[in-house]
Amino acid sequence: MNRPTTSSSPSPTTAAHDARTAADAATAQAAATQATAANATAANARAGSATAASTTAESTAAAPAPAHAAPAATHLPVVAVVGLGTMGAGIAEVLARAGHEVIGIDLSDAAARRAAAALESSTARAVERGRISPAERSDALARFRTFPELQAAAEADLVIEVVDERWEAKREVFTALDRIVKPEAVLATGTNALSVTRLAAETARPDRVLGLHFFAPAQAMRLVEVVSTVLTSPRATEAVTALVRSLGKEPVAVGDRPGFIADGLLFGYLNQAAAMYEARYATREDIDAAMRLGCGLPMGPLALLDLIGVDTAATVLEAMYEATRDRLHAPAPVLKQLTAAGLLGRKSGRGFYTYQAPGSAVVVPDAETPADGPERAAGRTVRTVGVVGSGTMATGIAEVFATSGFEVVLAARTQDKAEVAVARLAKSLDRSVAKGRLPRERRDEAVARVRPAAAYDALGEADLVVEAVAEDLFVKQQLFRVLDKVCKPGAVLATTTSSLPVVATARATGRPQDVIGMHFFNPAPAMKLVEVVRTVLTADDVHATAHEVCGAIRKHAVDCGDRAGFIVNALLFPYLNNAVKMVQDHYADVEAIDAAMKLGGGYPMGPFELLDVVGLDVSLAIERVLHEEFRDPGLAPAPLLEHLVSAGCLGRKTGRGFREYARR
Repeated sequence: MNRPTTSSSPSPTTAAHDARTAADAATAQAAATQATAANATAANARAGSATAASTTAESTAAAPAPAHAAPAATHLPVVAVVGLGTMGAGIAEVLARAGHEVIGIDLSDAAARRAAAALESSTARAVERGRISPAERSDALARFRTFPELQAAAEADLVIEVVDERWEAKREVFTALDRIVKPEAVLATGTNALSVTRLAAETARPDRVLGLHFFAPAQAMRLVEVVSTVLTSPRATEAVTALVRSLGKEPVAVGDRPGFIADGLLFGYLNQAAAMYEARYATREDIDAAMRLGCGLPMGPLALLDLIGVDTAATVLEAMYEATRDRLHAPAPVLKQLTAAGLLGRKSGRGFYTYQAPGSAVVVPDAETPADGPERAAGRTVRTVGVVGSGTMATGIAEVFATSGFEVVLAARTQDKAEVAVARLAKSLDRSVAKGRLPRERRDEAVARVRPAAAYDALGEADLVVEAVAEDLFVKQQLFRVLDKVCKPGAVLATTTSSLPVVATARATGRPQDVIGMHFFNPAPAMKLVEVVRTVLTADDVHATAHEVCGAIRKHAVDCGDRAGFIVNALLFPYLNNAVKMVQDHYADVEAIDAAMKLGGGYPMGPFELLDVVGLDVSLAIERVLHEEFRDPGLAPAPLLEHLVSAGCLGRKTGRGFREYARR
């Protein structure tokens, strides 16, 4: 037996622009709460798992009657856990503390000792904190016994295998257990990528084989995926589901397909991030910072891949690709190259990043680490900033510059619109004062620096002009033709577009070298990220100016090329689109998918909650732009998304999207 170890579009209109603002606001809401889930998500990744899924009632109904009735949950008192790595030890602890007799099995004496020590340590802390009594601790410790051979599982009512995520290893364990355990015992696999059905077929009891996918740390994470196959007896599923509930966990019923829900969504996103890095579209640091600061995620995708294990990610993706034939799931070549080179991430000391030692979380400088010293050309002097627009985004950007000490000209189509925008800015600062975030005198100074203007001629002396008008290429080009005429020579012209080609806007002027993209995220005062988008025509000192300005307004600038979606939207919206496809394919429902991503991945909002906040029309427009740019079939908008938009079900703003909302 192998040694058991742990497994580890069209151009959007003005309405679309307003909805994109809502999308950025939703991202900010996610950022505000996401940090609380960082530890759970990072620990979850250590086991190579990040999601949960759901199965249809039809698959359960189609299951054949069992040859032997599975025991009820109350008749599963003895549980064997095969593989006492991080995940296995965590599962064993949960079971022992819940009153089950636990048989821990691992060929490694060291792994067995670590598992026992972990239980001793955690129960000692529980006693210190008054959560359990010393007698309860003693009972829990007595209920956990470790053995080096599978034969120890002979008396188990349920066996949970958590060995290497390799078919050969799991098959060997399952066929051996099938001969050892009693006829009525249930066998469960902890896989998140391999076929549970195929494993079940290797045994003489396929009706009593299922998947039981815990999330790490098992002691803390509430989600457990219960994976039924077409062979699984409903009685077996019911018994194990009841046991999971008795542990204080949330069971989610899932069908047998690689990745289930959350890993199915998460690993596609990680794969695209790896491909983005491999194409040298952006640096590893900028990709990770963009997703942390732009989406509120606790870890960037490349750092998360290192934590999960590059080899584990490649294995999961390969299984997903075999099942879906979706090119978005075909492992990026860099994943295979790193795996072949033994650069597996934290566990080997090097992956996308380099670590202090194998198993260490401390990143150390390497050849790709950005230099500390300035490498860019000197930027242009910026004292006065012009902001064009009167919406939420324009007002927020003006506030950011004014509170950072810049003189600001806020230009709108009419004087009334400009003055209303300034009043909204002042009200925003009033809220900051009321919350104690801003002294009253600084609020008054900032408001005094903003001058409303109805004529674009007022921008004539601005050193930097940032437009935040409708997300429509024609509208932006018309504006930039005007700016080309009224702005002084040497002024930097920036567009806040999130999806349109910056170079197309630049070419509307006679000074394309002075044009750059500066994609702020809404609400601009709160969100720290700015995507700096340099075109093939942008001058070096203009690029440097954008970075210097971002530093002056205390924003984190990331560099990216002039292509659809830049970094954040190019990685976020395919994930949302794939969630829609899961519902469309009847694999899981909206509630199960949202629950999986929140409970299993630590996300503050499920994908459908986020889609309804962003607006389904905006999401569809961005998906169309991405599909048109990259021509990848996997990026084609899900037909269900198109149908809902055609029906006018756009999300919260219309009262109905993937859910129904009370109309205001």
